[in-house]
Amino acid sequence: MSYLLRLVVPDRPGILGAVATALGAAGVDIISVDVLERGGGVAVDDIVIDLPPDRLPDGLITAAQAVDGVQVESLRPFAGPLDTHRELELLEALARAGEGTAVKLLAAELPRVFTSGWAAILTGGGDRCEVLATSDAAPTFDGMPVPWLPLEAPRLLPSEDEWMPERWREMAIEMMATPFGSPRTAVVIGRSGGPAFRRSELLRLVHLTGIAATVAHLPPA
Repeated sequence: MSYLLRLVVPDRPGILGAVATALGAAGVDIISVDVLERGGGVAVDDIVIDLPPDRLPDGLITAAQAVDGVQVESLRPFAGPLDTHRELELLEALARAGEGTAVKLLAAELPRVFTSGWAAILTGGGDRCEVLATSDAAPTFDGMPVPWLPLEAPRLLPSEDEWMPERWREMAIEMMATPFGSPRTAVVIGRSGGPAFRRSELLRLVHLTGIAATVAHLPPA
């Protein structure tokens, strides 16, 4: 089974090698490593790993934190394909998408790009919103009040926000959103149980959706 392990590590040479060695000694296969943030002497890394059936997830935490200065911010199951150049592949697919399918394709593929749980593209605002497209596992937004739409600027939507239904807060659903084409339309990415999205992830979403909004309006290649 695959897991997403988020670590806060000292920003010094050799630290990722030490973590990889510790995880390898625990029988863990590392699938990918994404460096999310660097600053203040630390780095935040997302590591997708494959855990053998006879190993317990708690062993990942023990192995990682055995490296001096390493802290585990979160550990959660991860499902779905993961590969390099996934953002470029998404943009290429959008350029080739037929009219009316690009938005659905974007929602379906964004969770893979961001190692998140789901994505949705919403329009409207105020008392209710309309769902243009969602990926698998997305919660139901249809007709619910979304007070942050229209969305003038990208924003993080933490699980404690008061507008969220009580059940969503209990599930610790973390989200981030950015305008898509106009303030009345937004791309939303979410996951249950954390970790909270970071500003670096939000900036990456803004950059990718900005390009996607342009590409999706081009004639199919």
